[in-house]
Amino acid sequence: MTSALRPAVTTETEQRPGRWLALSVLVLAVLLVAVDATVLGLATPYISEDLDPSGTQLLWIGDVYSFVIAGLLVSMGSLGDRIGRKRILLGGATAFGAISVLNAYATTPEMMIAARALLGVAGATLMPATLALIRNLFHDPRERSLAVGVWGAAASAGTAVGPIVGGFLLEHFWWGSVFLINLPVMVVLVLVGIRTLPESRNPDPGPWDLASVVLSLVGMIALVYAVKEAAAHGLTAVTAAAALFGAAALLGFVRRQLTMPKPLLDMRLFRSRGFSGAVLADLLTVLGMSGLVFFLSQYLQLVQGRPPFEAGLAELPAAVGAVAAGLVAGRAARRHSVRAVVSGGLAAVGVALAALTTLSQSTGYPILGAALLVVGVGAGFSFTVTADVILSSVPKEQAGAASAVSETAYELGAALGIALLGSIVMGVYRDFASPAGTPAAAHESLGAATEAAKAMPADAAAQMLTAARDSFVHGLHLASGAGAAVLLVTAAAAWFLLRDQRLESAP
Repeated sequence: MTSALRPAVTTETEQRPGRWLALSVLVLAVLLVAVDATVLGLATPYISEDLDPSGTQLLWIGDVYSFVIAGLLVSMGSLGDRIGRKRILLGGATAFGAISVLNAYATTPEMMIAARALLGVAGATLMPATLALIRNLFHDPRERSLAVGVWGAAASAGTAVGPIVGGFLLEHFWWGSVFLINLPVMVVLVLVGIRTLPESRNPDPGPWDLASVVLSLVGMIALVYAVKEAAAHGLTAVTAAAALFGAAALLGFVRRQLTMPKPLLDMRLFRSRGFSGAVLADLLTVLGMSGLVFFLSQYLQLVQGRPPFEAGLAELPAAVGAVAAGLVAGRAARRHSVRAVVSGGLAAVGVALAALTTLSQSTGYPILGAALLVVGVGAGFSFTVTADVILSSVPKEQAGAASAVSETAYELGAALGIALLGSIVMGVYRDFASPAGTPAAAHESLGAATEAAKAMPADAAAQMLTAARDSFVHGLHLASGAGAAVLLVTAAAAWFLLRDQRLESAP
């Protein structure tokens, strides 16, 4: 029986002889998004110095991209299923490059926030299209697992390339240069993608329902905004109203999908325990890690005094571990089990985050580097296998929508992580004891304190910076501890939710 199936498998894969070259184009799209996300962390101190944002504006600069992209991913994934994934990928990449220029030349915090939001609109077209095209390019499950591993490894490599290239640029040029590096990647992606990527779409998609798009976007942004504001300023009438409005809009979205013959998102996908468990694991994992990722660059530069390029190199172990784990994750999940690989990876990340609660201003790099390596390995195993589970749980016609759900979980987790854990760091930081004459702006962010110290007497500046750094590190301890708790709980939940889940071994 097995031998009888082999000719059909060979024929199907031979229909796309350029699938691995096409994958390289998708890798470029992933790199485009990953590099943009990581260079922002390195550039944050320079943006703080040049644009002088408040602490709240700084958090918005960091997370508005994720808010917008989370609100639009499902809509854009479904749009790609309808008009063609190649078309939306190349169009989105072109827009991403153009809007990167707007980010580079922002002159006010408000302009920067708006530019980041527009970049989120363009970014929402990229990630669902890349995963959906992988689902349609690779019919053999083992090849698809490897392709997903390469896809995930590219995202991790972007987190390494971003800080290193960004650090080099920040030491030699102004902070806007870190956004302009998107342009050459975009040009190569579009020119090569036109020739190598096959077009694919749902042959019977139904209309693209504008009301569903609005409900999804408004509901997601309102709900995330409410969580962010409640975490930063406590529950107020405005945040409660935003939360209720967002929840009502999302409930309306779900009800509308259940009554439509051709919905934007087929809610029946969530009946699969493997699909739902993988999506939930992604969301909570990113939530637990995001606070650390956003503030680590500031710790390396503003607390330990490393130059940007060195700070970028210091974060390399996480990316190396994720790349290595991503390439073997599919094989490991087939040899052992999906839940063992995912739960084990998440538990390892949780333990590493717990270890980071011991950081101080003078912590040696071996401890930090080892913890980052473990974080990378654990995340690489988990994210690669959950992405494979999500893709293999749906028919290829719905690959765009399913991929969008996966990416929505990732982006929503990032936004909530920065909002919640970031608010913990900033809340602790703002209360540091400062000497007389310290400007109020120094309590807004560590970057602002570093800038304010330049205008203060030497003794007062040293005293203020020591207190500010100690307070920032204490906030980082609390955020790391909270992240560790989230990861360990998620590891336990994944063990039960992914029970009996297996990756396909044959078409």
